Amino acid sequence: MDLGRHLRYFLVVAREGHFGDAAVELGIAQPALSQSVRRLEAELGVALFDRSHRRVRLTPAGRLLVDQAREVVAGEARLRETMRRVRDGRVATLRVGVPPGTSAVALRGLLDGMAAQAPDLTVDVGAMTGAELVRALGEGSVDTGLVTAPFDGSGLVSEPVHRVEVGVVVPRGAALAGAARVDVADLAGAELVTAPRAEAPEWFERVLAVCREHGWVPPRVHEVEGAELRWGLVLAGRGVALAAESAAREPRLAWRPLVGSPLHQRTEAVRPARGAHPAASVFAEVAARVMAESAGPVGGPGPIGGAAGARPWSLVYGGDPVTLPGWAGSADDPVSRYRAPAAGGGIARPAGHGVPGPLPSGE
Repeated sequence: MDLGRHLRYFLVVAREGHFGDAAVELGIAQPALSQSVRRLEAELGVALFDRSHRRVRLTPAGRLLVDQAREVVAGEARLRETMRRVRDGRVATLRVGVPPGTSAVALRGLLDGMAAQAPDLTVDVGAMTGAELVRALGEGSVDTGLVTAPFDGSGLVSEPVHRVEVGVVVPRGAALAGAARVDVADLAGAELVTAPRAEAPEWFERVLAVCREHGWVPPRVHEVEGAELRWGLVLAGRGVALAAESAAREPRLAWRPLVGSPLHQRTEAVRPARGAHPAASVFAEVAARVMAESAGPVGGPGPIGGAAGARPWSLVYGGDPVTLPGWAGSADDPVSRYRAPAAGGGIARPAGHGVPGPLPSGE
């Protein structure tokens, strides 16, 4: 009996709730699928589906089998992939998935760290969303990687490597940018700009749950691929974003922490619970060190030039703290690092950049 094949078929039927739909997805005839499931039921001695309704339902035994079947199917896929790598002479390669937008500095740190710990190991790196990484680990096409918690970790082992506070990102000229901290309830009426749910479903739901718990139900949620597009919508006043401070690298945006710090982004290194690559645990240690040194998530830019608190706009606007009109900024608050407009209005340039005075307000 081909147990792995029968279990794969069983899982598709369990997900679709209909033999016809499952047969179409699997690309086989429905009678063959029905026969496969009946053979599995006969082998196990239990009924897995209640067929008395138009759409089939899992029996108690079927529900218990789902998680174990996933482990068996994933284990078989990893076993086949491992043997394929042995056959092709690729065992000395660690395949790693990292979040899209991982900075060059962080990526270099990960690769240098692995080279120092395992000089004979080849590390292949690819960009993957959290959902893609979890799926690839189950299929055996990747060995380890970094993912934002929470996530569906069945059949996986995870190690926390970093935890960072999440705040709100708004245009630098917005009223909320003048606050030291922003109460989530004060965002009432604002739309939310965020990464698509499909990239990290559990994290997406966690963010919305925290918003609801603290009095903010966004009237609209913009699910946008790509950080630059998300920052563009925030700049255009189409909504606000929730992110770690290091992720908001656009100088015309301001990041402010939330009152009570209700939300933290946790990054974890994940690998299969069984048959993991020997170097996967080493990667977790290296990732924890790199993320601690960069003072931000791997997906963020980290400190610029190695100086704590430095930001890209400091290179343009200078380091002299100047308070914007009507804002009670502090000397070490980057929102204050602008030259106030001279009397008469207009847009002022930063001091010391060769601009004699305010430019016309129509610039």
